[in-house]
Amino acid sequence: MSSALAFLSLRRRRSPLAGAFFAPADLSDLSLIQILAGLAADLVASHSDPRAQFQRRNSRSLVRKVEILLSLFEFLGDSFSSPSSPPPFSRSAILCFREFYIFVYRAKLLLEYCSQSSRLWLLLRNPQISGYFHDLNKEMATLLDVLPLDDLHLTADVREQIELLQRQTRRSRIYVHPEDEELRRKIFSFLEKFERGEVPDPEELRSAFVDQLGIRDGMACRSEIEFLEEQIYTQEEDADPPVLAGVVALTRYCRFLLFGFQEIHVERGSNPAKKLRNGLAVRGGMDSSFAIPKDFCCPISLDLMRDPVIVSTGQTYDRSFITEWINEGHCTCPNSGQMLAHSRLVPNRALRNLISLWCTAHGVPYDTPESAEASPESIAAACASKAAVEANRATARILVRQLSTGSEDERTISARELRLLAKTGRENRAFIAETGAIPLLSQLLCSSNPVAQENAVTAILNISIYDGNKSRVMDEEGCLRLIVYVLRQGRTPEARENAAATLFSLSAVHEYKKRIMDEPGAVEALANMLMDGSPRGRKDAVMALFNLSTHPQSWVGMMDMGAVSALVGAVGDDGVAEEAAGALALLMKQPIVAEAVGSEEAAISSLVGLMRRGTAKGKENAVAALQEMCRRGGFTLTQRVARMPALGGLIQTILFTGTKRARRKAALLARMCQTAAMAFGSGWAVDRTLARTSSFRRGSSFRSGAVSVAAPMAISVPVL
Repeated sequence: MSSALAFLSLRRRRSPLAGAFFAPADLSDLSLIQILAGLAADLVASHSDPRAQFQRRNSRSLVRKVEILLSLFEFLGDSFSSPSSPPPFSRSAILCFREFYIFVYRAKLLLEYCSQSSRLWLLLRNPQISGYFHDLNKEMATLLDVLPLDDLHLTADVREQIELLQRQTRRSRIYVHPEDEELRRKIFSFLEKFERGEVPDPEELRSAFVDQLGIRDGMACRSEIEFLEEQIYTQEEDADPPVLAGVVALTRYCRFLLFGFQEIHVERGSNPAKKLRNGLAVRGGMDSSFAIPKDFCCPISLDLMRDPVIVSTGQTYDRSFITEWINEGHCTCPNSGQMLAHSRLVPNRALRNLISLWCTAHGVPYDTPESAEASPESIAAACASKAAVEANRATARILVRQLSTGSEDERTISARELRLLAKTGRENRAFIAETGAIPLLSQLLCSSNPVAQENAVTAILNISIYDGNKSRVMDEEGCLRLIVYVLRQGRTPEARENAAATLFSLSAVHEYKKRIMDEPGAVEALANMLMDGSPRGRKDAVMALFNLSTHPQSWVGMMDMGAVSALVGAVGDDGVAEEAAGALALLMKQPIVAEAVGSEEAAISSLVGLMRRGTAKGKENAVAALQEMCRRGGFTLTQRVARMPALGGLIQTILFTGTKRARRKAALLARMCQTAAMAFGSGWAVDRTLARTSSFRRGSSFRSGAVSVAAPMAISVPVL
């Protein structure tokens, strides 16, 4: 187990032989030989029968050579235990044995790399990996040339084996299996056909994938796809991302063409993570000896990881817990305390596979998450290749056809695959809609199957990101109503959150804002999610409400459906305060809204608090909201704002350090508050000259009647 887990970090290097390696130091001759013998014996035992589909001849040859070295190490180890112990090794011999340690360790890494890589990955990199084996052969030949055999006092048969090995390594040449190369060229020929707009012959595909590659079911295809997508995501080796994307698309097409929609199980539960925990609890109560391996537990939650990911420091965590940690504003690794170089999370698929195998062996339910797919941003450019687009188009036709005529489970699988296919590339989103997927997906929105409903609404969300598809979604009869239905009564929290994100995506088009506002229950459901949803759900809801608030007639519905109250409450939540304040600044253009918001002391306090603690845009939106409240709410409301403690100091800080819009809004607010303060005979902290001049410097295009907020539209719609 430990060696497998140690390899997880090594496999992400540029090549399996890259990096610096060090031999143990300050060891006695006997200890060094014993460590060498143990490492070589472990290699021979683990890889005597190579499991990899490719590089078997090179692997067997390398194992046989290490086995001969093992006989040398064992002879030397035994000789130290005999009564007539040999003299100490010479300095040159010790240096050679240390180099042999590095050689055996590198050989072990290469063999593990081959055994843990996918078949298609090994095939695509067949010449390079053959080169790695040849490099090790040359390294062994060099070491055997400089090894002082005369100083080792070997028996005749051991020396004969070593000298024979020496001659073999000198004569070795790089070996690339001709049949493997022919298969590799065949895979490329399939891609070339797709590039020409042709579809490869199904029998040729079956021969290549089933008979030659040994991929014999849909789950094997899925594993191949996941592995290749990880290489694109992590940009491993010197592989060509467009070629990898084309092979991924080809494999996905073959999965459904050759194997149909066979799956191990279609999960119908609403909370797989909860079921997993319950399964562990039940099993743990039945058997006191039952324990989760420490390496499988998240260092934050101390529970079994469902979706292990690697952060920039190399530590592995469960995705949900490390995401929550980062979202709370932490910039260090929880386990090591090191600063995180970036917030990107790399899926640890190898560890996840080990966890899945362990759960299967112990009868523990374990759901493979779909959220651990490769980053859409990192794959999007690669997926634009002609071969990938055409292969994905052919796959989409199969999926949509099955979505129309398949069984309930097959429709659920089709919805999930369309969801994943729509994650990347505008071309994918465009042709999925063109093939007629939207009407069929909308039918699943009222499905009693939670997984089918969640995948359907998420697929529609991903499809709607392409602007040309927004009209298709809105024009589909009943689709908007069903999206709102999922938002209100969705069977899983994820389905409700993704319905909110879909409304956010659709509300980016101005002419659709009024239609969404008029849809019964839409605004009310968004307001409820903003108040009671998860952090991600609140973010989706506030973004949708912000978009809707830009419509001039939105304030009536926002007031009647409780959205204004929800936005006021959200100003106190740092995760959504910035967008909530921006929406309030827009809505308070109406005096009725300004008076309603200003009548709540907590609303004014929250906006002032945001001026103190918020981001630059958050402060800008907060001061804009207060300025609009004073402008539209009248003199009495302005007096109430002016009495807020420390407001003058906060305005003065923004006048010096805020954004351009924030300074202008702060200057206007200062003038209003100073006027109100004079009326009730109170002094004020902001210098009048500063407030008066700040409103006009740095550009003269400002008009006092304009309402400007820091629009959060740069935030992209999540693809899920």
